Amino acid sequence: MRRCIQLARCGEAGAPPNPMVGAVIVCGGRIIGEGYHRRCGGPHAEVNAINSVRDKNMLKRSTIYVSLEPCAHFGKTPPCADLIICTGIPRVVIGCADPFAKVNGLGIKKLREAGREVVVGVLDEECRELNRRFFTFHQEHRPWITLKWAQSKDGFIGASPFPSQGGVTSSGTTPSPLERAGVRLFFSNALTQTLVHRLRARSGAILVGTGTALADNPTLTTRYWQGPNPLRLTIDRHGSLPPTLHLLDGSTPTIVYTHETINEILADLFERGIQSLLVEGGAKLLQSFIDAGLWDEARIETAPSCLGQGLAAPSLTHKQLQSQKDYGGHTIQYYRHRP
Repeated sequence: MRRCIQLARCGEAGAPPNPMVGAVIVCGGRIIGEGYHRRCGGPHAEVNAINSVRDKNMLKRSTIYVSLEPCAHFGKTPPCADLIICTGIPRVVIGCADPFAKVNGLGIKKLREAGREVVVGVLDEECRELNRRFFTFHQEHRPWITLKWAQSKDGFIGASPFPSQGGVTSSGTTPSPLERAGVRLFFSNALTQTLVHRLRARSGAILVGTGTALADNPTLTTRYWQGPNPLRLTIDRHGSLPPTLHLLDGSTPTIVYTHETINEILADLFERGIQSLLVEGGAKLLQSFIDAGLWDEARIETAPSCLGQGLAAPSLTHKQLQSQKDYGGHTIQYYRHRP
């Protein structure tokens, strides 16, 4: 099953919005076939694994291991449960059940009714973690939410406000002298910026608030990583975003929400089939997701420099550190939400 999970990860770029799935066929204690779901609309992992077996007669005395329950419905491809039955494979070991309504135990039921021995729940937690976005989408009817920001070593994400001047910053406050002079503060280096673009390429949609759209004029694309641009989202409740912004240049699909709450935005993304959302700021928008308890993962980059004062970074609560790594003096921490 660990090999199934390893294989499944090879489909990270092509499988979504389908889940990543790996399959391994064993006969007489030896692996005779392997496969994974390469791309949405293409053959599933079980099909690729069965096709890789040279001597098909061996299938009748083999076990197929698969990280996710075989499908039992006709979608873009025929049911994998039917294929397993037709090839005569007598034993099926499944990592975890599929929460998708058209499967959700039906594949397991079909296999058992056909007389196959079925074992379910091998490395269940690891298999669920592999497709956490897919599971969250189908079980909670919203996308998997990742919060992302970069901050100084002393916990600030922007320069100090300067109340005697006009205009607004990404937090909705007045800009600092540095910001007003056109100086942007960067807390990322070349490598960590590339990693941000990789994260964008793996996200279905990306969201920034009105202040960030105005102050930073971001493109929110994957310029430094190969992969599709996420669906760009921003909020403009007062019609303050000028058409000259990069977000409104028409180069990438963009949605501007004008009055929706966070829950309404998430419901709209669910209806659009978006399984993952990356929230990039600003501080007020990020904190609103935290306060609502609507986040699953947070990526926080801390630069080695200090500001001394400024706009404080969001305050993350109910968190559990998952990983931490140094990139040239910049530390990236990943947290999970633990209500």
